[in-house]
Amino acid sequence: MTVEIITADKALHAAQIRELFWEYLQWANPKLMDEFGVSFDIESLIESDMQHLDKFMPPTGRLLLGYAEGRLAGVACLKALEAGMGEIKRMYVRPESRQHGLGRKLVERLIAEAEQIGYTRLRLDSARFMQTAHRLYRSVGFVEIEAYAGSEIPPEFQQHWIFMELELFRAGALKS
Repeated sequence: MTVEIITADKALHAAQIRELFWEYLQWANPKLMDEFGVSFDIESLIESDMQHLDKFMPPTGRLLLGYAEGRLAGVACLKALEAGMGEIKRMYVRPESRQHGLGRKLVERLIAEAEQIGYTRLRLDSARFMQTAHRLYRSVGFVEIEAYAGSEIPPEFQQHWIFMELELFRAGALKS
């Protein structure tokens, strides 16, 4: 399978970004309800993300789109969490494009981008049912940690999530 990853332009790729964010939340929300009795307002999450896409844009963020065989297939975002630390958000690969390495390429590219920005650590949160994603994150060096300040997961839902961190060894000082 031919895979291509691009850095999204928020104006040029807004429809594709919205499409993947929507699909990700539509995929995850019923699983959250089935597993944990938790549900999120998808419309308000999408609108908030779309209104605040700048958090995923350079210089301190990235929004990557993945294509498989020329078709839109995945998304992965990076944003500043605190000084020297970034956070991976909205990582999603369409089901038909999984098991072909796109998720790994997206996360490895985000790690490289985080190092280029100058982050010394990366964090992420992930619902407990996303075990395949957890294996991917562990395979590139992420380790489980306690819930962290700045996570968008409300405290009452945190028991249903895992929180992970990766120390970046090649990172330098945060560039402005």
